[in-house]
Amino acid sequence: MELTPRTGPETTPVAARRRRNPVVYGVLLAVALGLGFVIWQGLTNASLYFYNADEAVEMRDELAGKRFRLQGTVLGGTIEEDGDDVAFTVAYGGVRVDVRHQGSPPELFQPGIPVVLEGRWSEAGDWFESDEIQVKHSADYEADHGDRLEEAETRGTADDEP
Repeated sequence: MELTPRTGPETTPVAARRRRNPVVYGVLLAVALGLGFVIWQGLTNASLYFYNADEAVEMRDELAGKRFRLQGTVLGGTIEEDGDDVAFTVAYGGVRVDVRHQGSPPELFQPGIPVVLEGRWSEAGDWFESDEIQVKHSADYEADHGDRLEEAETRGTADDEP
């Protein structure tokens, strides 16, 4: 049995450090950025605030330029259709808000029913620019927000309805 230490090229460390391909780092960075973007979008879309018409009017300056949800009851005699767009007025707590909605309203849209609108105040703050209308007649919505619906039906009128 030979016990003398070996010398020469066989003495280099067996586990030499391997260099990773820079493409792998690029792909990992792209995946991390994509995942971060998806999470950011989810969080910002989930934070759409909900205001009754009277609250939104009171906070008009604070909400300028921000997207939010507005609740009110559609007032009779205020609906004016223009092609696929519609203008109408909602009320809540005795306060009226003029709405200009881009797109066709849902089939159940009619005077006297509470609606939830998504959009923002116009630049001048004169009306609410909506791009989505949700009508209260969803069983899921009623189960989740029964207290809001009851309040909307009792407070969702203007004192001087036409």
